[in-house]
Amino acid sequence: MNKIVLMGECMIELLQDKQSGQIAGQSFAGDVYNSAVYLKRLFPAVDTKLLTAIGGDSMSDAMLSRFASEDLNNQLVFRDPERLPGIYLVQTDDEGERSFLYWRESAAARQVMQFVDAPETLQLDAGDVFFFTGISLAIIEKSHREKFWTVVSQLKQQGVKIAFDLNYRARLWSTLEDAQQQFANAYQLADILIPGVDDFEQMYPSLCNGNIDSAEAIVAFFQDYEFLELIIKNGEKNIIVMTQDERAEIDVQRVTNVVDTTSAGDSFNGAYLGARIAGKSMQDATRLAAKVAGEVIQHPGAIVPKDAFSKLDV
Repeated sequence: MNKIVLMGECMIELLQDKQSGQIAGQSFAGDVYNSAVYLKRLFPAVDTKLLTAIGGDSMSDAMLSRFASEDLNNQLVFRDPERLPGIYLVQTDDEGERSFLYWRESAAARQVMQFVDAPETLQLDAGDVFFFTGISLAIIEKSHREKFWTVVSQLKQQGVKIAFDLNYRARLWSTLEDAQQQFANAYQLADILIPGVDDFEQMYPSLCNGNIDSAEAIVAFFQDYEFLELIIKNGEKNIIVMTQDERAEIDVQRVTNVVDTTSAGDSFNGAYLGARIAGKSMQDATRLAAKVAGEVIQHPGAIVPKDAFSKLDV
């Protein structure tokens, strides 16, 4: 197990200055792209491929160059000359919490499945990892969903490990019921589940009505599924790490200098999956991932400077 394919969208990221309201910077970001970058930086020996589609324009050229500068494998980055990348604007408040404005309806990444003919396209072997998120699901054209699930099912049958993070964004779905149905397909196939409490509370409010602990509601919910690893991100409280037979709770060190929480979960995912591919235990992978996320939220933007992790013991 030394390869991973991460499927999703990379967008043009615009940062807004809180005082002036003007654009303060431009970069590239997207949940699985962010995860891929952090995974590759921390574990350079892992063959890290993005599965996405970009346009034929100059910004897409710059995006592709950025992928290469992060040492990502671009074999599965497809070009659609008729489309453009999506764009989003990041606004942050005084506590570092972020909100977004998106322009992505006609983004090239929505058409990525037209470039995937069969599981063999992804060049994965038994033991390798295929990772996607709720955002990955949301942006796929509805007419391509059946093909997507067929490919993922075949990957699982071939022994590829399927990893899924809920990353639910209500605005990307026509209805909550549609999202729940698509997520249920993911739960059935996933070997590695990485839910966050916030996402779960939005998706299943009747299970998190304030009378019970939301993390425990997640534990109970996923008992109906045959996962290998369940990692529940519970904010500043703790992280619950489970297999079908064991459970551990990992403490999270509180961060006081929060600047921007944009890529906290994405960096956690990248660090955790990279650590597991590199042979670390679930507990050690979780501790590293928590430290990485804690460092990332002390910097503006989704992708922090490369030297930010110089003091981490990987």
